Amino acid sequence: MASNHHQNGDTTTLHLSKKPKLSSAFITDAEIQSEFSHHDPAVARLNNGAFGCCPASVIAVQRDWQLKNLRQPDHFYFNELKNGLLRSRTIIKDLVNAEHVDEISIVDNASTATAIVLQQAAWCFHEGTFQKGDVVLMLHYAYGAVKKAIDAYVARAGGTVIEVPLPFPVKSNDDIIREFRSAVERGKARGNRIRLAVIDHVTSMPSVVIPVKELVTICREEGVDQIFVDAAHAIGCTHVDMQEIGADFYTSNLHKWFFCPPSVAFLYARGSSKSRDLHHPVVSHEYGNGLAVESSWIGNRDYSAQLVVPAVVEFVNRFEGGIEGIKKRNHESVVEMGEMLVSAWGTHFGSPSEMSASMVMVGLPPCLGIATDSDALKLRTHLRDHFGVEVPLYFRPPKEEEAECVTGYARISHQVYNKVEDYYKFRDAINQLVLDGFTCAVLST
Repeated sequence: MASNHHQNGDTTTLHLSKKPKLSSAFITDAEIQSEFSHHDPAVARLNNGAFGCCPASVIAVQRDWQLKNLRQPDHFYFNELKNGLLRSRTIIKDLVNAEHVDEISIVDNASTATAIVLQQAAWCFHEGTFQKGDVVLMLHYAYGAVKKAIDAYVARAGGTVIEVPLPFPVKSNDDIIREFRSAVERGKARGNRIRLAVIDHVTSMPSVVIPVKELVTICREEGVDQIFVDAAHAIGCTHVDMQEIGADFYTSNLHKWFFCPPSVAFLYARGSSKSRDLHHPVVSHEYGNGLAVESSWIGNRDYSAQLVVPAVVEFVNRFEGGIEGIKKRNHESVVEMGEMLVSAWGTHFGSPSEMSASMVMVGLPPCLGIATDSDALKLRTHLRDHFGVEVPLYFRPPKEEEAECVTGYARISHQVYNKVEDYYKFRDAINQLVLDGFTCAVLST
């Protein structure tokens, strides 16, 4: 029997404005720096894409939620938690243009959302809805944890996994669309059904904005059963609209580019028969009451990161243009800083600027001798430990015919707290290494 507190998905108790009023007095530079004064001032933090950031005003609200729970847990559980989560889900629903709040579930992170979707696929293989050898498509540059989840849930259950090879550097959306069409043809060549396509919206490493609407359209035309968009970086970083994209499932973290504390994400499941058998992998009292309700209670834990979404909206609306203005300025700034760096080093971007959002891939000088993934990781550590620069690096193996080519790229991010001096510090660090005759071979000794 369902528990008597299963109405966490009740949508009748709250009525929120779809367009919160923006502040009449916009936030100042000094106030921005105060909001992020807890960041280490000795580090040029160019890696917002990995862990995100949370302003002090939102951290204070999170602490208030934590104390409400600790002060009187029963009152918090019965009188505060349900409405608080519904308020957050309603805001997310409006942000991403979902049709109904019940299509929005709040989970810990995009990895949890991925497990929910792939768990359903695994059950379909085990129960005979899908046949052995049926296909799951994923991009070659899918996030590493997603690849492992596909192996754990789908390949182990008998599915065939086909990777879509993607060029890098990439020159246009057409390159990606062409490779995706070819992979779909391969998936159907032996008469197997393509049961699931896992498509990134913004790839992690290398970072590229994928033409997700076009790939979803191809899937629909070719009869792909289900489409899951892994958009861990998307909300607060690029345009997100469930009606425009048209996927069955879509997830994005709110702690990367939407200023929530770690960790919180949403999973959108379009209202259809395909979403009815989605379940949270942590089974608790709400099992069977729908994914949104199941996810709202997975046992006694800290739900505060999920409850601060209204405070985040208040924060972003202190900026001119709200979150849309932030996205626009972050994109313009990261492109400008990227252009400064490639000009200083005589290199190039990993993709056209229009295929980036708040992160760009910047080529590093070939003379650094980045020849392996290990070299890239060791150089990243060297920059952190000796220069106070935090930036992820990517190794791109050279092709046979290439000589003296760029093999190393930095993924630089821009968020509201970044200053031009952060990027100058990175530029000067690399210039110093080049001047010193440094190569990654030194780090292997």
